[in-house]
Amino acid sequence: MGSNPFRGGHLLLASFLLISLSPTPSEGSSCDIFNGSWVFDDSTPPPYNSSAAQCPFADSALDCLKNGRPDKAYLSYSWRPAGCDLPRFDGKGFLERYKGKKVMFVGDSLSNSQWQSLACMLHAADPNQNYTITSRGRITTLFFPAYGTSIMYMKNGFLVSLVNRKLWLDSLSGSELWKGVDLLVFNSYHWWLHTGKYKTWDGYQIGGRTVKDMDMNVMEAYKIALTTWANWVDSNIDQTKTYVFFQGISMVHYHGAEWGEPWVQDCKGQTKPVEGPNYPGTRPQGDEVVKSVLNKMKRPAFLLDIVLMTQLRKDGHPSIYSGGGQLDCSHWCLAGVPDTWNQLTYTILLRN
Repeated sequence: MGSNPFRGGHLLLASFLLISLSPTPSEGSSCDIFNGSWVFDDSTPPPYNSSAAQCPFADSALDCLKNGRPDKAYLSYSWRPAGCDLPRFDGKGFLERYKGKKVMFVGDSLSNSQWQSLACMLHAADPNQNYTITSRGRITTLFFPAYGTSIMYMKNGFLVSLVNRKLWLDSLSGSELWKGVDLLVFNSYHWWLHTGKYKTWDGYQIGGRTVKDMDMNVMEAYKIALTTWANWVDSNIDQTKTYVFFQGISMVHYHGAEWGEPWVQDCKGQTKPVEGPNYPGTRPQGDEVVKSVLNKMKRPAFLLDIVLMTQLRKDGHPSIYSGGGQLDCSHWCLAGVPDTWNQLTYTILLRN
């Protein structure tokens, strides 16, 4: 990945609401909503405008239009599963479903992007509603008093503890704050790939012994850490009352050969997705690790398998339009790709 940190009990809806928001009959619960293509559709506007009035929660580095991006086509691509129709996200329906409840995203900056996206989608659904936003420690909380709904983000890119430059693979960080939350969306991957000045550890602690990072493959360490997290979820979260998701791996675009254009260096100047539904490049190593760990859980968390849909979106990054003069082919413009992650999360919630 180089020196770049990214290289390397629920309330029931009223019956009429369920009918209006449920996936169409053609989709059915067996539909693989993560297998499909991006389809250009300029008749359907994005769920919010990136302006401060509609999206006051988004990082300015992700507001690609404000930062001078000249093309707008990236805002008009919709995810179309093969043989499926997704329901459009309904912000008021989401707030009604989570009235008096808590939603928390736990992870790195890509988890934060999904939090920002959801915050903007909910605000745009009812822009006149009051809200408060507070930060305490690693947690930022958006609260909608009319619904009593809290939407939180906790910065925690490893999930396990980092102490004196040692990753404690059998000790979670902040897990006491995950209890009592009604919807949890976890994420961890890219921090494990950091190198150079971005790398914050030089060894691991496990079972009372210290292991140098050079003596343990990073994917082995990643699997041990995720297993620690999965075991904690199995032992501490009642998934009949709390939904648990794991945000899969969001892909980067720094090598054109991965999408069949070896003459292209990175995402700069890209204005269209890869056609799909197939992607020339391979899936990341961590994808197999995530699926292996989830499959061994007593009650597997829902996997937001965003690998393919992000592989195809070489056009969706801030690129040189991040406001800081640096190339960013890791994060995503807002509005943009993370909005679809929330649409898919809501689709799964409706199914279950």
